[in-house]
Amino acid sequence: MELQSDNIYHVYNQGNNRQAIFEGYNDYLMFLKKVRQFVKPHCDILAYCLMPNHFHFLLNVTEKSTELVEQGNIEVTRLSNSFRLLLSQYALDFNKKHDRSGSLFRQKTKSKLMVDSNQAFICFQYIHQNPWKAGLVGKMEDWEFSSFRDYSLMRNGSLCNKEIAFNLINVNEKTFVEDSYGVAIHEESRKALFN
Repeated sequence: MELQSDNIYHVYNQGNNRQAIFEGYNDYLMFLKKVRQFVKPHCDILAYCLMPNHFHFLLNVTEKSTELVEQGNIEVTRLSNSFRLLLSQYALDFNKKHDRSGSLFRQKTKSKLMVDSNQAFICFQYIHQNPWKAGLVGKMEDWEFSSFRDYSLMRNGSLCNKEIAFNLINVNEKTFVEDSYGVAIHEESRKALFN
């Protein structure tokens, strides 16, 4: 992942061959625990959603995120290395738990620079709408594995830095739920969120 500090990125990956990366409740929890361990210390997480075969994060990349660390014979950013560790450690545990072997994720985690606060706002909404639009739930608040419940004050989650989201991407705390259902994401806008 090529990253520049003081920017917002949409970071995502999916199961190899679109296979499931979460097979039950405890898999989602195990992944989120590893996100706290490997990713959260190196950036501001603004939003996330874990889907059965993929995940999305909206991240505020800081100077710490882009510090270079040695990985074998190459230097990579601290945040890129964090995602590498997250996915490799999760895959090891997932494979052991489910008695399987081989790669779990697509080889490269992708990142897309959000060019302005409007695009970041659309991505923020897209991430939260994902399980609802996919028909996994009747309402966004019914999907437990996204930050929607944190922003709608249904739980007091600490994975996301809501204060930065309120400031950087114009999320309105008071009208969050109404805004989330009211934002229609057109195909052209959706395509702009990905590489």
